[in-house]
Amino acid sequence: MDIFGDLRKMNKRQLYYQVLNFAMIVSSALMIWKGLIVVTGSESPIVVVLSGSMEPAFHRGDLLFLTNFREDPIRAGEIVVFKVEGRDIPIVHRVIKVHEKDNGNVKFLTKGDNNEVDDRGLYKEGQNWLEKKDVVGRARGFLPYVGMVTIIMNDYPKFKYALLAVMGAYVLLKRES
Repeated sequence: MDIFGDLRKMNKRQLYYQVLNFAMIVSSALMIWKGLIVVTGSESPIVVVLSGSMEPAFHRGDLLFLTNFREDPIRAGEIVVFKVEGRDIPIVHRVIKVHEKDNGNVKFLTKGDNNEVDDRGLYKEGQNWLEKKDVVGRARGFLPYVGMVTIIMNDYPKFKYALLAVMGAYVLLKRES
């Protein structure tokens, strides 16, 4: 498979068409992602479970669909995705306790279903409760193991670059009949 030979055989119009086609695919994906952010109210409407801390509810590699509507109250038993200051990766765990004050302030505690203790050890130093501002979203649905591709690409960066190169070459070299 001679990629550069195929590119040289294309006339300029075909090459421009293929590059524009590739740009359209990328921009469409970005528009869909931004649209999902608006519709779901979540900064990250889709996340992948990266650990086994929520088994048997969710397994490593499950793809979660999230919403984060501010008017919905957080209740014990819900599965939330939250970010903790000082950590880059969001955490998927279940709310086990909720404290509501008269002024409307809500604080809650989380724990992984497969963990022995609550998450206070995961929160930033001195923090014992999460607040609504820490929540990225609430799990509303999932697809089992679909996110394993993401985990593999993060664990093996060379695989990620090879996959992106193959997909890019396919889009650029695909000829319309």
